[in-house]
Amino acid sequence: MSGHSKWSSIKHKKGAADAKRGQLFSKLSRAIIVAAKEGGPDPSGNLALQNAIEKARSYSMPKDNIDRAIAKGSGADAEAASFETVVYEGYGPEGVAVLVEALTDNRNRTASEVRHAFTKHGGNLGTTGAVAWQFERRGVVLVAADGADEDGVLIVAAEAGADDVVLDGSSFMVTTTPESLAGVRRALEEGGFSVESVDLAMVPKTTVAVSDESVARRIVRLVEGLEETEDVQDVYANFDIPEAVLEAVAS
Repeated sequence: MSGHSKWSSIKHKKGAADAKRGQLFSKLSRAIIVAAKEGGPDPSGNLALQNAIEKARSYSMPKDNIDRAIAKGSGADAEAASFETVVYEGYGPEGVAVLVEALTDNRNRTASEVRHAFTKHGGNLGTTGAVAWQFERRGVVLVAADGADEDGVLIVAAEAGADDVVLDGSSFMVTTTPESLAGVRRALEEGGFSVESVDLAMVPKTTVAVSDESVARRIVRLVEGLEETEDVQDVYANFDIPEAVLEAVAS
C-alpha cells in the first residue's frame, strides 16, 4: 500500500495549495449538494453527507461554503436536481486498474472527456465491472508521523473504531469503515495528532508494483489528467510506486 497512500498524501498537499482552489471547492460543493439531495440535510442521519463534509473540512473549505451547499441540496435547487453519479473503469500503463467517479449533468460530455484523458495519457477506458471488483470502499485518515507515537495513534484509532493503522513513510494510514470515519478523525484530532487528510476512498485490495520512473510518470500523468476533468470527483488506481520515485515524479 506504500505508493498508494503516499500518493493520497501528495495529492492532498498539492490540492490544498493549488491555485485552482476554486475548482477544488466547486467539486467538494457538488459532492455535498448531491449527498444532501439524496439523503437529506442532517449529517447525523446521512452518511454520504457526513463524509462529504469531512472531506471538505480536510481541505479547509469554509463553513459558509459547506452550509450553502447543504442548503442547495436540501432545497428545490436545479443544480442539485441535475447531477448524477457515474463511474468509469479502465487501465493505465502496466495494467494498473483505474476507477473514476464523476458527478455530471451530461453523461455524453463526461464520457467523451474521460475517454479522451485515458487515450491521451496511454490508458484504456474499459467496460462496467472491468476493475471495480479490485477496490473496496473504506474510510482513510492520513496522520502525520512526525512527532507522533505509533502505539498512541493505534490505541486512539482502535478505540474510535478504526480497523487498521499502517506506518507509510511520513504518514500513518488509518483505515475505517465508512460509518466510523468521522468519529475516528475526531478522536485523532482530540488526541493531539495532526490529521493530514480525511477521505471516503476506494482502496485497492491488491496493488501493481511500479519501480520504473518513466512508467510511474506516465501513470501519474494519467491520474492527474483524469482529475483535471471538470466533472470528475475522484480517481483511484492500484499502483504501488516506491516513495522516492513517487516524490521525484510528483515534483
